[in-house]
Amino acid sequence: MIKLILHGCNGKMGRVIASAAAADKEIEIVAGVDRYPGSHKSPFPVYQDLSLVKEKADVILDFSVSAALPRLLEFVDQASIPLVIATTGLSASDLEQIEKQSKKTAVFRAANLSVGINLMYELIQRAAAVLGDRFDIEIVEKHHNQKIDAPSGTAYALADAVNQVFLRSKHYSYGRHSKNDKRSINEIGIHAVRGGTIAGEHTVMFAGQDEILEVTHSAHSRQVFALGALTAAKYMAGKQTGLYDMTDVLLDKDAVTHIYTNNEQVMVTVNRLPYKPVLIAELFGSLAKQGINIDMISQTAPVDDHINLSFTLPGQNLKQAVDTIAEVETSNPEIQTDVFENITQLSVEGPGMERQSGVAARVFEVLAKQGIGIKLITTSETKISLVIPRRDEKAASEAIIAAFRL
Repeated sequence: MIKLILHGCNGKMGRVIASAAAADKEIEIVAGVDRYPGSHKSPFPVYQDLSLVKEKADVILDFSVSAALPRLLEFVDQASIPLVIATTGLSASDLEQIEKQSKKTAVFRAANLSVGINLMYELIQRAAAVLGDRFDIEIVEKHHNQKIDAPSGTAYALADAVNQVFLRSKHYSYGRHSKNDKRSINEIGIHAVRGGTIAGEHTVMFAGQDEILEVTHSAHSRQVFALGALTAAKYMAGKQTGLYDMTDVLLDKDAVTHIYTNNEQVMVTVNRLPYKPVLIAELFGSLAKQGINIDMISQTAPVDDHINLSFTLPGQNLKQAVDTIAEVETSNPEIQTDVFENITQLSVEGPGMERQSGVAARVFEVLAKQGIGIKLITTSETKISLVIPRRDEKAASEAIIAAFRL
């Protein structure tokens, strides 16, 4: 059970979070802090100031006001407790202080805790990359009439996400009242609407010549933010230091999402190949001229000016590849070539690999327990590819599926 201190517990969001936490078997609010501790009856003790809190907790969740940040950071520094900041309206100075504190304790900050919004960041970045400067970008955010800050923190985050694609070359234009200039190609318009009980709506519009693309996210209640906040709190419990955001939380669940195998490949290893970049370039150039599609490539470090070079290719192209390597052997007789035909190329993928350590180690451990040898390994930020004996394909796949609950 994760024990939580809720900072700003009697505010509208605080009460929604308290209700959501009461229905969550994995988390317990042990204390609350609010400027008006008696304004709402709670099933946990509520204090007016953090210094009065007696209960021990695993994490503190803040849904208060930006003015409370200095005292909040001071408290987590003294208590060495992870902090989840869900408050918006933070200044540049506030963000600097948060980053500074994250070097001493674990701090989570997100402009918006909705899963949909955090997916929206990726969607609009993809759209911006494809559409480029040919489309004007406008952001419209709508919230209830009690929201204090405008534009919303999420609107800024959306603008920043798009602006990353343009290497932060665009400036922000906040509304156009009393402006008599034409719209600049280097601006992103940001507009705020306040009214009624709107929980939150954000639209990023890409306006081009005779066409418009809009990406919109609508929150129909505060419940989506409460659930996101509790998910973040669970993720942060036990963290020691570092600055985290919602991307870390989402990717934590996606360390491995796909596994697939390929039995159409063969592997070739060229041993004792002279370590000459020109020779390596000529070898792969000759293979390319034969129309051979090389997949995995692995090279050992040079020893005595020689390397071992392994790569995979379609089995149907094996003879062509061997003939091509034979031409290199003519002028380099020390070369020895090994061919492995009964292999399986096994690939493990997941977006969470980019931010999680130990995924490769876990894959190797799973295979080792099955007694499965690995002939070749290549990796990227989100993919691990292995060559294993074909006879071990079923055992390897089943073991990885079980280990990562695919």
